[in-house]
Amino acid sequence: MERTKLDIWVGIFVILGLAALFGLATKVGNLTSNNIKDTYTIYAHFENIGGLKPRAAIKAAGVVVGRVNSIIFDTEAYHAVVSIDVDNRYIFPKDTFANIYTAGLLGEQYIGLEAGGDMTNLAAGDLITQTQDAVVLEKLISQFLYNKASEEE
Repeated sequence: MERTKLDIWVGIFVILGLAALFGLATKVGNLTSNNIKDTYTIYAHFENIGGLKPRAAIKAAGVVVGRVNSIIFDTEAYHAVVSIDVDNRYIFPKDTFANIYTAGLLGEQYIGLEAGGDMTNLAAGDLITQTQDAVVLEKLISQFLYNKASEEE
């Protein structure tokens, strides 16, 4: 009887551990935080998006104001077109900057919006023209090594 009781408690702890791991995985994968209901879609072109993924956060001043809807490759201009869903509560000027940043230890990437000073605002379907690509660590290392090698010659 005592062995059966111990097995039941172990089973309960295993189930709780698996539930905690599932909750952590959904939190890390941005599957739980979806307070955004009514949105408008804007677009941005990037030469390199790094590890940016659909459903990545769109932040302004550290506040999540939207999500990445989709990412496609434009075969004519050879750049990535990112579709961004922004909550209707937030309005940004036409000269807003869109930068790809990396956050956290896991290297999760998000788009940071920095508002400009234009008097007209972005509307649904508009394009953010001022963008900054993701910083790719491998590219920085290769440039550093190339510069060091050229200095020695």
